[in-house]
Amino acid sequence: MYQKSNYRKYYEISPTIGILVFICLYFYSSTLYPGGSQADMNSIGFDWVHNYWCNLMSETGINKISNPARPFSILAMIILCISLAIFFIQFATKFSTGLFWKNTIRISGTLSMIFAILIFTKYHDLMTILSSFFAVFVVAGIIRQIYKSKMTLFKISGIVCIVFLVLNNYIYYSEHFIKVLPLLQKITFAFILIWILGLNHKLIHYNSINKTT
Repeated sequence: MYQKSNYRKYYEISPTIGILVFICLYFYSSTLYPGGSQADMNSIGFDWVHNYWCNLMSETGINKISNPARPFSILAMIILCISLAIFFIQFATKFSTGLFWKNTIRISGTLSMIFAILIFTKYHDLMTILSSFFAVFVVAGIIRQIYKSKMTLFKISGIVCIVFLVLNNYIYYSEHFIKVLPLLQKITFAFILIWILGLNHKLIHYNSINKTT
């Protein structure tokens, strides 16, 4: 019984652990990146304003030098995606009230993360489209469930997450304001991960989503 309780505890907190491990690997990978960005092909190192996260997963830097950050950044992405898929399943199981939304969050969340893992491949653009497409359904499903609660902060921040996702995709595919996209991508990443960390905290410490924040 004690072992089962311990296993459940670690399972519930695993999304938070995975996100924190991802952050550590992200920063470490950024120190290994050889250089080159959309602003300057010959720059040295990772530019937090002008480099994309996916640059860390490329075989070479934009400056054409072999990229030692690749294995660590790919590992970071795999850990993050598995952690988020677990979170989506946990959220759907515990907080979703209808079968349709349970399945929407579970299936869309899992598919979004599978496609996200494959962003480092030559099918980067297609995987980005598919991952973002399903991510919108996941976030919308989660917000719908939160809407029934008194967690006002999570309602507002969830809507901001969707706005960020839509804005990132608009800029990426229209190329309007493309110079600001690498920085916006990181802000979006940080905002969504903080939102999920907060929700994971709720999953662990609250028995009902109807409790106040």
